[in-house]
Amino acid sequence: MKSSSIPRPFSGLILALAVLGGGYVVPSVIGAVDNAQAASPSKIGDISAFKSIAVDVASIVDKGDLTKAKTRIRDLELSWDSAEAGLKPRAAADWHLIDKAIDRALKSLRVSSPNAADCKQTLAELLKTMDQVSGKN
Repeated sequence: MKSSSIPRPFSGLILALAVLGGGYVVPSVIGAVDNAQAASPSKIGDISAFKSIAVDVASIVDKGDLTKAKTRIRDLELSWDSAEAGLKPRAAADWHLIDKAIDRALKSLRVSSPNAADCKQTLAELLKTMDQVSGKN
């Protein structure tokens, strides 16, 4: 298997192939080979509480309750804004990335007639941004 064909989540890992009954081949992680490729977490600190709210909002959107999601995302907005003074000075660029992603998610839920697909996309982008900033690509 060429290294360029290794799926992105496994790019910094050595893979072994295990043959399961029925002839299926699955990758098995053996160990890290390139720590330089590993994402380093931001100095912004622990944002898991904010991510938890975003995951909750995404779950509500997945269930089709955009009104409830609109209400729940307000919790994210308020908690993020109240934490700004403590988070932003640590890593202003990362704070702005997350803040803009939150704003896009808020906007998608607050339009007069929210579109579920747009809401799902902006929330997925928000969660991806949070993961990237946290070093969890």
